[in-house]
Amino acid sequence: MRFPVQLMRLGLSVALRSGIERRTLKMEPQKDSMSPEFMRRAIALAIENVRSGAGGPFAALIAKGGQVIAEGTNRVTATNDPTAHAEMVAIREACRVTNNFQLAGCDLYTTCEPCPMCLGAIYWARPAHVFYASTAADAAVAGFDDAFIYEELKRAPSERRIPMTHVLRDEALSIFAMWLSQEKKTPY
Repeated sequence: MRFPVQLMRLGLSVALRSGIERRTLKMEPQKDSMSPEFMRRAIALAIENVRSGAGGPFAALIAKGGQVIAEGTNRVTATNDPTAHAEMVAIREACRVTNNFQLAGCDLYTTCEPCPMCLGAIYWARPAHVFYASTAADAAVAGFDDAFIYEELKRAPSERRIPMTHVLRDEALSIFAMWLSQEKKTPY
C-alpha cells in the first residue's frame, strides 16, 4: 500500500496559546536578533551543572517575547536517561509551559551546536531560531563526538553498528491508514 505525500506534510504549525508563565530573566524582544544575556545565562547554567556534578557541560534555554520560558541542563548521568540532553530538557519544559508541542515564535539558546538527536527534536518543535555558542568540533575535543551518528545515518539500516531489520511493513502500514482516516486528530 502506498501513502500520499500528505503524510510528510502533516507538520502544520499550531499557534501557541497565550498565558505563558513569566520567569525572572527579561529583556525587550528583538526580532531576529540574538540576546547576549540569554546566551550568557545558558553558559552560566552549564558552568553550574559541571561544578555541581549534576550532568554534562551543556545547557539550553528557550525564550519567547523577550522572556525565558524554560531552561535545561544536561541530565543524562543524573537521570540515567540518554535523551536528557540540555536542549531536550528545555524543549520538554517549554512545551509544558506553553501547553503546546510546537514552539512557534520561540528562540532556543544552547551552549553547543545541537547533536543529531537534539537537532531532530528542534525541527519537530519548530522554534523560530536556534543560537549556539560552541561547535560540534569543540564538543568533540572535550570527548563529546557525535560525528559517528551522522556517518551511521548514511549507512543502510542493515549495515549500521546496531543492525536494524525491516519486518512486518504491510501490517504496520495499517496504522498510517487508520491515522489518515481519523476525523479527530491533531496534525503535527
